[in-house]
Amino acid sequence: MLPSYETLLLSEPAEHVLQVTLNRPGVSNAMNTQMGLDMLAVFDGLCADPSAYRCIILTGAGDKAFCAGGDLKQRQGMTDAQWQAQHLVFERQVRAMIACPIPVIGAINGAAYGGGCEMALCCDFAYAATHARFALTEVTLGIMPGAGGTQNMPRAVGMRRGKEILMTGRPFTAAQALDWGVVNQVCAPESLLAEVLDTATRIAGNAPLSVRQIKQSVNVGMQMDLASALMFEIEAYNRLPPTEDRREGVAAFNEKRKANFTGR
Repeated sequence: MLPSYETLLLSEPAEHVLQVTLNRPGVSNAMNTQMGLDMLAVFDGLCADPSAYRCIILTGAGDKAFCAGGDLKQRQGMTDAQWQAQHLVFERQVRAMIACPIPVIGAINGAAYGGGCEMALCCDFAYAATHARFALTEVTLGIMPGAGGTQNMPRAVGMRRGKEILMTGRPFTAAQALDWGVVNQVCAPESLLAEVLDTATRIAGNAPLSVRQIKQSVNVGMQMDLASALMFEIEAYNRLPPTEDRREGVAAFNEKRKANFTGR
């Protein structure tokens, strides 16, 4: 039985696939302290038990918003200490999301503003509904992105485009997000989850140890010079030939059947 959370809905839409739905539709799935704590609990758990699932889908409840960012009504009247204590929760949440060894696909079903846009950027990749909108609006509130936005956005779109997005706070469309590299695909709203699930099940059907090693190799290697990254890639690769899944994959190919990977 899946655990229950105050601000999230968990479901298993396919074998080995976990769907995490931000569930505060009445406030456009805005992030309050409890959502940060709930997301931290989920992703800390996935970091601790990476064999539990083979792919994660992250989306929002309803058809209007993925996540509108921080809940400014909750933040109204906070002391500086209270604000910083809440933000520490969000920082820990983001670190847990980025550290998650399981692939995370965003299904951006509507507005992804502020911290919501930052969560979308923490996914390994994302698909968006045609009506989705993106923005890092913190500069219009007298703050700046502090949940990875100043790092993940320029890495996705390039430094010059990233500075424009960050310094203007100007929203951009799903089509622009696709063109700039923020999302991988734009889908009709009614088919978004089905498209994401199709990709998630494709990933979940592959060798899970291989998938996790690929994610780690890309994420770590992108922070290195090329020569060091190539050495890291070989270290990641060399963990796979001794596995049962490698033997099963080669046997299945030669026997002309679908491989049955077990993550061992």
